[in-house]
Amino acid sequence: MLRVFRMLKLARGSGDCRVESSGGGATRRSLTLAGGFADRGHRVDLVVVNAEGPLAEAVPDGVTLVVLDSLLIRLAGRLKRKQRKRSITASGFALARYLRRERPDVLMSAANHVHLTALFATRFSFASVRLVLRVSNHLTQSHLGGSGRPRPNRLKLARRAYGWADAVIGVSQGIADDIVAHTSLSRDCAHAIANPTYSPSIEAAAAAPIDHPWLEAGAPPLLLGAGRLAPAKDFSTLLRAFARVRSIRPANLVILGEGGRRARIEELVRELGLEDAVALPGFVDNPFAWMSRAALFVLSSAWEGSPGVLIEALACGCPVVSTDCPSGPAEILAGGIHGRLVPVGDDEALADAILEALEAPTDREVLRSRAREFDVDRAVDRYLEVLLNGV
Repeated sequence: MLRVFRMLKLARGSGDCRVESSGGGATRRSLTLAGGFADRGHRVDLVVVNAEGPLAEAVPDGVTLVVLDSLLIRLAGRLKRKQRKRSITASGFALARYLRRERPDVLMSAANHVHLTALFATRFSFASVRLVLRVSNHLTQSHLGGSGRPRPNRLKLARRAYGWADAVIGVSQGIADDIVAHTSLSRDCAHAIANPTYSPSIEAAAAAPIDHPWLEAGAPPLLLGAGRLAPAKDFSTLLRAFARVRSIRPANLVILGEGGRRARIEELVRELGLEDAVALPGFVDNPFAWMSRAALFVLSSAWEGSPGVLIEALACGCPVVSTDCPSGPAEILAGGIHGRLVPVGDDEALADAILEALEAPTDREVLRSRAREFDVDRAVDRYLEVLLNGV
């Protein structure tokens, strides 16, 4: 049995698993994994603190949704400031009770923001549960680097607590190496498994129609960004680079996604005089239809784990330009073979790469072929090897 808290638990044969959710790439990967485990005959539970959100209706067949509940969680949910963070922290005792009651073989904590709660719950549940952390963001960079507020004390806690896990799965080799270098976890317990991203359904969804004037014949090339409107994605650099591009040639920019930085991003759009050329439609159900029609996908992140959105863009045959951030893009793009890489935070270099990519013809089938190397079935099989056998 497996459980996932944007956590997951799995057992041999009858396998049972649990996961917790929100709407971004990490949630989609968690749902994909949970569905893959269930398809292979395992019992799978998706354990969540809040069952609401844009992907709440996307729980795969064969996966049981379990919503943790307690007085502490309900009280934390009433606090408007940092509501999600407080609710997850408050769920530790409820998760520990759940583990004592259900006795899963494996609990997979499937997203970074729930790892400390999963570590606490397994340690104090006194249940014999194997705990595996799926780490989808660069540990040291996300706490100390980029444009967000540094959190050195939280990094110190994570460095110590990660050693309590039975294993860690980094979604890129860079993440796995960073964890081994900065925690007490041994090399044998740190594994790198690429995100379960590609499936033929992406190419099918990419063919769906979109009605938008920027996609009509004769319109200027459309640039596309996607992700949470958060510091890690550094959309400010993308907007400044786009302003440079617009000073040289016509183009439009769409950024898909939602998040706490929306107001700041909209303000920068106004400051740069880009209101007529930038759209922020928020979360969309089918980003692949946009990717297949965009002239270029641009990833401007300050740090990442392994950005599945790059693989999705390649699967749609969309050329890409990306920052060479820690970690993941260089691995996905094979050091620049499948897309241009530029330094983090350098809007001039990003603009130059965008202009070069718009002028250079790209074999879109080569891009699709690269994306197929990140096949869902291959990733699911590798995850099960680590979850069930520790190898």
